[in-house]
Amino acid sequence: MSFGSPQNPYGQPQDPQQGYGQPQQPGYPQAPQGVPPQGMPPQPGYGYPQAPPVPQQAGYGYPQQPGYGYQQPPYANWGQRFLSRLIDTILYMVVYLPLVLIGAKAEIPALSLVGVLLMIAFVIYQIVQEGRTGQTIGKKIVGTRTLKEDTGQPLGGGMAFVRQLAHMLDSLPCYLGYLWPAWDSKRQTFSDKVCGSIVIVSK
Repeated sequence: MSFGSPQNPYGQPQDPQQGYGQPQQPGYPQAPQGVPPQGMPPQPGYGYPQAPPVPQQAGYGYPQQPGYGYQQPPYANWGQRFLSRLIDTILYMVVYLPLVLIGAKAEIPALSLVGVLLMIAFVIYQIVQEGRTGQTIGKKIVGTRTLKEDTGQPLGGGMAFVRQLAHMLDSLPCYLGYLWPAWDSKRQTFSDKVCGSIVIVSK
């Protein structure tokens, strides 16, 4: 029985090179499997990885500025500066003077030496604290703080030490530098102007 006879139950003869179950459509060439037809975008999920979402940038890279309600803390006035200095001076004398006087009266040089060493250690402690936090013990009690004028940050230990040395300028002439904050617009002494420091009221 031939394939082309009317008795063939399968109809038209089959091409041995044609796949089973995939009849060819005349005039429409089929694209290879997995390749989308021309003119149509590729569909995600079939071999085409999706691009990760791009995070949104807030403010286009510009840092946020302080609000309009921001106010710089006020400068410490002359009375506040004098009071904090007075407290620190009294603390120095409490640490240093009794041991020195007792040692001198009892003729015990070692006791006087201990008093001097304790005072030096206390002075170093005060400088380090002012450099790190902006406050000595006296400034902390009164509520003031020493900061850099350009950054608003504490001075650091080195600059705090330089500022203490620069207080010699405040003594010349006739302690005028210590009185200068009474009328200066930024309430600065001469040493503050040299070191670029300000003393503000601490919140």
